[in-house]
Amino acid sequence: RSVRAVQVWKTVVSVTARTLRQILQVLVGRVVTDLASGDPEKTEVAGKCLGDIVGKLGDSVLPEIIPVLRNSLYDGDSNTKRGVCVGLSEVIGSSTKDQILRFIDIIVKVVQDALCDDEPGVREMAASSFQNLYNLVGNRAMDEVVPALMVALESTDDDIRRDRALNGLTGILSIRSKELLPYIIPRLIQQPITENHARALSSIATVTSTTLYFHFRTIVPSLLEFLAFGSGDDKECVAAVRDCVRSVFGNADEAGVNMLISEVSSNCTSDKPEARRESCWMLETVIEARKDAKDFYEQIPVIIRELIQRFNDDNMDVVKAANKAFAALSKYVPAEELAQHIEYMRNLINSMVSDARRRKGGVGDGEFFLPGFNIPKGLEPLLPIYQRGILYGTPTIREASAAGLGEVINLTSSKYLAGPLIIKMTGPLLRIVGDRNPANVKISILSTLGLILVKGGPALRAFVPQFQTTFVKALSDPSRQVRLEAITALGLLMPLSTRVDPLIKELVTGSLGKGSTGADGTGGVVVVQTATLEALAVVLEKGGNKAKLPESVPSALQASATLILHSDDSVREAAAKVMGASCNILGPEKTTEIVQEEILSTSADDSSDIRHGKACAIRRIFSAEVSKKLDESVSSDLRNLAIQYMKDEKIAVQEAGIVAVGAAVGRSQDPTAALRSVEPDILPLMGDLKQRLETHQSVARCLCLALEFADVESRVAFLGMTLLNASLKLAMSGSQRVQFAFNDVLWLALSVSDGQGGLDEYSATAMFEDSRQMKSLFSKVLVKIKSVTILDQ
Repeated sequence: RSVRAVQVWKTVVSVTARTLRQILQVLVGRVVTDLASGDPEKTEVAGKCLGDIVGKLGDSVLPEIIPVLRNSLYDGDSNTKRGVCVGLSEVIGSSTKDQILRFIDIIVKVVQDALCDDEPGVREMAASSFQNLYNLVGNRAMDEVVPALMVALESTDDDIRRDRALNGLTGILSIRSKELLPYIIPRLIQQPITENHARALSSIATVTSTTLYFHFRTIVPSLLEFLAFGSGDDKECVAAVRDCVRSVFGNADEAGVNMLISEVSSNCTSDKPEARRESCWMLETVIEARKDAKDFYEQIPVIIRELIQRFNDDNMDVVKAANKAFAALSKYVPAEELAQHIEYMRNLINSMVSDARRRKGGVGDGEFFLPGFNIPKGLEPLLPIYQRGILYGTPTIREASAAGLGEVINLTSSKYLAGPLIIKMTGPLLRIVGDRNPANVKISILSTLGLILVKGGPALRAFVPQFQTTFVKALSDPSRQVRLEAITALGLLMPLSTRVDPLIKELVTGSLGKGSTGADGTGGVVVVQTATLEALAVVLEKGGNKAKLPESVPSALQASATLILHSDDSVREAAAKVMGASCNILGPEKTTEIVQEEILSTSADDSSDIRHGKACAIRRIFSAEVSKKLDESVSSDLRNLAIQYMKDEKIAVQEAGIVAVGAAVGRSQDPTAALRSVEPDILPLMGDLKQRLETHQSVARCLCLALEFADVESRVAFLGMTLLNASLKLAMSGSQRVQFAFNDVLWLALSVSDGQGGLDEYSATAMFEDSRQMKSLFSKVLVKIKSVTILDQ
């Protein structure tokens, strides 16, 4: 059709230019009508027609066309305005630079008004017109349009004018953001940021995602500075700036996310708490704004690092902001993703706590609570991560998750663990502890369950049967450390347990090798018997008084009487602990009876195993409080038997006898006289440096027990200068384990926990060189010892 039209035109019209000028007014009117038709095809053809007219007639038609287009823009509807923009684009594209510059004022005004139109479709077409204008006249287009829009944007009393100016700017920025942003950004972020500027930047962010991130190094600090220091009491302005932050972060291009997080996190270490608080809020905003894009996952370690380090901030507002941001991270990032960073989190927390202990001083190895966890629901953001790692992680992640959970529990006060929170922690651990996990995983889980028992208190009473089953089952584990953790955990369970009789019965049966523990062959009978006896001793010590059935504790005592004669020394030692704990509950009469029947009834035919078992039993009976109530005759007979065993030819019997003598001496009516009577037998063992390491350790335990139990006014005078100097010599020489053992002796003898009085008392009597050595050891070693737990050894 167009080809035929051209043929007709050429046939009828001899001079095209003259004819066009003659029909120009009618033709332009028809073109404008088609431009405003709303039909895309008609609009496009009309626009090209207008371009052809300008191309052929040039300067002669522009004065006619431009005013018509301008008037149509102002008077027409949205279709007309869109059509005018299409026509204007064609006019500009078909004109020369000189032609446009002659009409630049009118064209710029038309383009500017179209860019500011309320109709998005009009603005989109106007942006195309501006692009053509820029291509033709360059920065002149910017210089003519942008300043006027910026002035209008500053208008505080005309909302319509301001909104139209913002429309115009965003339209230009959608096509020329790279050139325009360096001009606009500094003006918008000038302090103090106004509500208008914040809204403008928010709108601009929606159309400049691919270029705006190049300006993050100026935008982010300015927004943060305003929120931290410049907001004053203008809540509406603050809300606008926060909305602006959300828009900037949410519309940033993926390529700029790393730069964004880097810029925000760099302010997390500011020396101003307000800046640190707002940086945490910005990290939270990044997480929320980018949760669907998921393009910040590479930077999760950076986010975790900055937030966790703020958990120990001096300012509680910062701590709360960091915890809230971490809650967003836990909410919007899948737990399986975060579980990959558990080991990193553990290292961060441990390093931070270690540094905090050093900086704040005074806490040493004592209790330290991390502020970030000690606020309401402070630990909740971390729980889903640890739970995921515990339930579904690899063995390595399970171990790290269980251990990490225990560490954060240790840093949290019981006040903030009460109720549902502690129950949430308990369930996953109990669920998987029985699975076929490696030993190190079970150790971490059992250790953490023990911490939960300490912190949780009565809230965990409903879980007691599950705890009990779990711990008893772990007694038969092949790993020794697993068995030890289970024994410790059973002791911690006792304050919550109300029905200990079934547990005592089960442990007694297991200790005799008749129970289900170890029946699967995984542990080995002896190690399971030993662990079960150790557990039984702990249960009796911590909860034996709760036993209601008359046969419960006596059955344990009878089992121990049998097993102190066992062929394995570890079984005998554990059985002796059970005997001591049972006697302590049953009282002096039953203790006297068992002593006379099972210990004092000696025979020349007693094997070394039997003698060793009896020596261990003597030590444990004297270690129990019930020994104070025994008749002196019984105590004397036991003490003499212990001294006899101390001189035994068998090393194992001799070493057990040495330790038993210490307990017997300490419980004597006259401990000082009792110690002096055995001192000639002890000193040769201490003076002989060729003695077995274990023998020296036994002597150290002997003296520790004597010091622990003896009710004397002065421990220095009680031990005496000879034994003190011999202990000092061994503490300053020999193997490391011997040194440690005699450090404990001197710590108790000098009553280091009470101050320097014991050292002064010793120095007043000792030779100069001995005094100098003791003072050196005191200042370098003894004062660093927190406590001596000889009774648990």
